[in-house]
Amino acid sequence: MTQLKAGDPAPDFSSVTQQGERLTLADLKGQRTILYFYPKDNTSGCTLEAKSLRDGKEELTRRGFRIVGVSPDSEQSHRNFCAKHDLNFTLLADTDHSVCEAYGVWAEKSMYGRKYMGVLRTTFVIDPEGRIERIFTKVDTKNHYRQILEAYDEQ
Repeated sequence: MTQLKAGDPAPDFSSVTQQGERLTLADLKGQRTILYFYPKDNTSGCTLEAKSLRDGKEELTRRGFRIVGVSPDSEQSHRNFCAKHDLNFTLLADTDHSVCEAYGVWAEKSMYGRKYMGVLRTTFVIDPEGRIERIFTKVDTKNHYRQILEAYDEQ
């Protein structure tokens, strides 16, 4: 599989939100979208990242961004995660890993010598026309919304 880079068309997808509604790439057209992939609801790093984006949502929205998170967790798990941490954005339940695979973030990982398949924490910023504008592979979970804004402030 080819690795995606800035300037590439964002891969098309169709998945289900925490509310059970279908969401596709076409639904995101017309607005800059932060499509962030994370391994698992309610784990320490993923919770820090989600809270950072939650806390920065007002500023991100003001600057023209929409936030969509993606993990292999179920709709119910996402609903619980949103309720527990007052998350104010869409999460996609990518239970079949099709969105993760399309974006090249479903990969072999290793922990304590054990190999397994999982999500590589990665954020893609998709422009209003559906092209990848930026990719963050070294995500600062605690300050992710600032990390995104600072990258755009440097332009």
